[in-house]
Parts: sequence; C-alpha cells; structure tokens
Amino acid sequence: MSDAQNMAEPYLVLARKYRPLDFSALIGQDAMVQTFSNAFKANRIHHAFILTGVRGVGKTTTARILARAFNYEDDNGKIPRLNIEKPGIHCQAIIEGRHVDVIEMDAASNTGIGDIREIIDSVKYAPASARYKVYIIDEVHMLSKQAFNGLLKTLEEPPPYVKFIFATTEIRKVPVTVLSRCQRFDLRRITPEVMTAFLVELLGKEKIEFEPDALSMIVRAGEGSVRDCLSLTDQAIAHGDGKIEINSVRDMLGLADRSLSIDLFEALLSGQIAQALQITRTLYDAGTDPQAIGADLAQFTHLVTRLKVVATTADDPSLTPDERERGAVLAGKLNMRVLTRTWQILHTGLNEIAQSSDAIQALEMVLIRLAHAADLPTPDELIEKLSAQTNSADASPPSAAGAKSHSPQGTKNLGLVAPVDAMRTTVSARSLNAPQATENNLPMPKTFADLVALAGQKRDMLVKLALESDIRPLSFEPGKIEIALTDKADRAIVSTLSARLKAWTGKNWLISVSSPDTEGLQAQVPTLRENKEAKVAALFSAARNEPLVQAILEIFPGAKLEKVTPLNTINKNEQQEDDQ
Repeated sequence: MSDAQNMAEPYLVLARKYRPLDFSALIGQDAMVQTFSNAFKANRIHHAFILTGVRGVGKTTTARILARAFNYEDDNGKIPRLNIEKPGIHCQAIIEGRHVDVIEMDAASNTGIGDIREIIDSVKYAPASARYKVYIIDEVHMLSKQAFNGLLKTLEEPPPYVKFIFATTEIRKVPVTVLSRCQRFDLRRITPEVMTAFLVELLGKEKIEFEPDALSMIVRAGEGSVRDCLSLTDQAIAHGDGKIEINSVRDMLGLADRSLSIDLFEALLSGQIAQALQITRTLYDAGTDPQAIGADLAQFTHLVTRLKVVATTADDPSLTPDERERGAVLAGKLNMRVLTRTWQILHTGLNEIAQSSDAIQALEMVLIRLAHAADLPTPDELIEKLSAQTNSADASPPSAAGAKSHSPQGTKNLGLVAPVDAMRTTVSARSLNAPQATENNLPMPKTFADLVALAGQKRDMLVKLALESDIRPLSFEPGKIEIALTDKADRAIVSTLSARLKAWTGKNWLISVSSPDTEGLQAQVPTLRENKEAKVAALFSAARNEPLVQAILEIFPGAKLEKVTPLNTINKNEQQEDDQ
C-alpha cells in the first residue's frame, strides 16, 4: 500500500516543497520586508514595483506573496496586509497560479508589443473577485523596446485597482523611463550563515543525515541562491543514497579535495614544482577537472588574502576546518605582493586552461610558471638582500654581479645610485650655463640663464629653444653677450635675439659671435641642452657602476635602467639648482 502511494504521488523537489508562502518564511531579505511592512501600516502602497537580484533569491516568490498581501480577504473583508500566515479567501488560488485577477507573464517568451497590448486592454476592466488586479512580469528586461514604450503610459497612470510587479536579473537592461515609475527593491544574496542554518533546519525536517563539510560545499557552490542550494541538496541526497556526505558531494560537484588543494598551494608557494605536479596528477586522476583545480587555487588565494586583511573572514561557516586553520597560518607567513602576484598568474592561467585543447597540460604549465614566480623575491626583499651583501663586501659588489665598484664609498652609497663627483659636469662656468629662472622678474637679465627664463616668460618659444639648443654662451654681462652658434643654428637668430632684447629691456645689446673653431669652443662650451644631456649621461653611467645596480641587472637579464633619481648625495642647494 505504501509503495502504491509512493508511485501515485510524484516527488516534489525541495525548492518547490519549501517555497515560502508568506514573508515570515522568506529568508535573507529583512530590509525589504521591513520596508513593505512600513508601507502597509501607513497605507502608502505603490502601484508598481521592480524586484531585482541574482537567480534564486526569491524575486518571483516575493511577487506572489505580494499578490496575496494586496488581495488578502477574510471574514473581516478585503484588507491588504502582510501578516498572511493564515490563508485568506484568494490565497490558495494565487499560490496555485489560477486566480483570474493575478496574471503572471514570462517576458522571456512574450517579448513583443502584442503581448503588452493584451495587458493594456485588460487593465480597463475591474478585477472579477479580488480587490486588485495584479500583473506579475518575470524577466521584464527581455521585453522589446516597443513593448516597454507601450507599457509606459499605463504604468505611469494605472487605474486604482491595478498593481504591477516586475522581476529581473538584469536591472541595467530595463529602460530608465520604466525604472522611474517603479519602486525598486534589490534582493540580496543569502549569506552563508543564513543559508547554512536554513539547510540544517530543512534537513532536520526531512530526516536526512549530513556531514557539515559537505553542507559547506553546497552552500559555497550555491553562491547565495536559495534555489540553487536546494537543487544541489536534492542532487546530493540522491547521489549519496539518502545521505549528504563529503566524498559524494565532492564527486558530484567535481571539486578537488580541499586538503589536497591547500597542499598544492603550499607546494607551489614554496617552489616545490615536482611535488606540486604530483598532487595535481593525483587530483586529476581522481576525476577533478583541471579548470576546477585552478579555480580552487584561485579561490584559496583569495581566502588567504582576505584572512590577511580581514581576520573575521575565519568566522565564515562555509569554510572547512582546514581552510580556516591552515589559511590563517599562511596569511601570517605570506607577503601581500606574493599573494597578489599569485592571484594574477592564476587568473590569467584560468583563461589559458579554458582555451587549451589539452586542459591538464595547460594547467601544469600555469603551475610551473607560478612556482617559479613564487620562488622569486619581491623587489623590496631583493634590494634588502643585495644591500646586505654589498655592505658586507667592503666596496666590492656581490659575486653574482661580476663587476668592480667604481664608487669610492660603495658601502655607504646605497641611498643614491651615483656618487657626487660622477654626476657633476666638467663644464667650468656652471653659473653661466645652468638654467636658473629669474624669480624676481628683473627687466635686465644678469646671467644667460636669466635670459632663457625671460624668453620663457615672454612666451617666445622660438628664441627660448634657440638659446637652449643652438647657442653656446661664452661670456655674459648685462648689455653684452659673446656666443658661438652650432652647425644647425639659424644665423638669423642673432638679429632676432638683438631685437627681442631691446624690446624686452629697453636697451641696445651688443651680441658678438665667435667662430665655431675658435680655441676649440665647440668642445669646451656646450649648449644648455648638451649640458643637460651630459649630466643625465653621467648620472646613468655612475648608476651602472654601482654594485647594487650591477647585482640587480645580473639577476634580471634584459632589465635596464629607465630613470635615475639622486637621493642623498647632492646638497639641498644643488638639488634646488638642478630642479630649476
């Protein structure tokens, strides 16, 4: 007799069996329920609502509960209320989807203006038996542009007996004109704590035995969706022959053994490539998908990083004891740069695995790359290590650098990559050549640098560029300049400069031009640009002779100096002079 009943009564899946019928059974959406409660108490019930959130968080369920609440009727009459635990006259028909005044439409299969026109036409007629006609449109973002436009006028000024409830997973695809006419409610993902407590209570009612770690796997895989978690629970019960066990759930989900995943992570981060590949093959031979192995590593990397910055992450009930304890230990040991580098390599590697024709080979190559990268020191660790070696070598570079120091104080020069003498130029008349701007805007320039600054202030870029690149200053005094021109200089610059100086200062200037080969002036006095380039070249040359720099370039083949910044060997006045 019992078997006959079982055959006659089809099994009702958990997601339908435990679907909430009122707000007291709706989990994880307390803020939304409180808002509805306040609105019903104040009798300020809007005519249009839009519910958004990821799959399975209760959008359609909430819409049906609201339809019951709007049309609640008992012996006291038609009074909208949220406390509907005791079924009213219309409740059963609404729950079963057969009430004439509650119309549900799936916009995924009814997208056109014709489908919406049917709604617009039916809105004209009052409800047959309930207080309100309620239109529930699921996946509303699938409606066409014409359908949305056709709905706008009715949505803005509906009859007093009409309520609209929209549900969507893609709120950004809903036109702003529609959103502005609706009250929006964002249904949140269900937290692991709430989901775990819900499943434990449910399994108790169903008298199903379960292992806590197996339940944690289901909660994690459900990603905050009640429906997904219930579907996975149903599947796990069938897979485990009436029980929810960790091994059966792992096989069902195609997950790696969590303890082995952590072993693999530790082997990779310690540079033990052979051991890491052996663990990978063990997981693969046990049936774990290569993509899942990489995803588990990325997930554990994220967990360790969160444990490092947010200690309360360990309170997450979906974590296994291994993840909680060993993850905390690793978080204390690993540098943040190592963790972020590991995440980047794994994130890139997952795309490579997905696109590869041989996933396990792609995974192994990603893990080899990760193990080699993990074995490298971070830049600050490398500099600290090389600095210590340099300091202990009495001005001799580390043996790895394979070069001799040219710095007279190689062991004390680590804050700056080049000694003072190597960075100074050999030009004798520095006061004449250094580009110093006149801070007090004197009308009569006193140095060649003042003259360049004056051209800049007057926004005469042609003269300023010529002064910097085409003119070699031999001597300078107010009203008299002796210069030499480069081979590429425009000879007309002399008359142009003379005219500009008279206009700027109100006085005539004597500008004498010396022959380019006079006493080797071309070689002795550089232009301002040549002077600047010579100083930069000297700075780079001195930097390359530094033992610490040589050691770094030796360790990283192909690396090159991009920029050299003096830190502590130029006194304050000289630094300000160079900045000007």
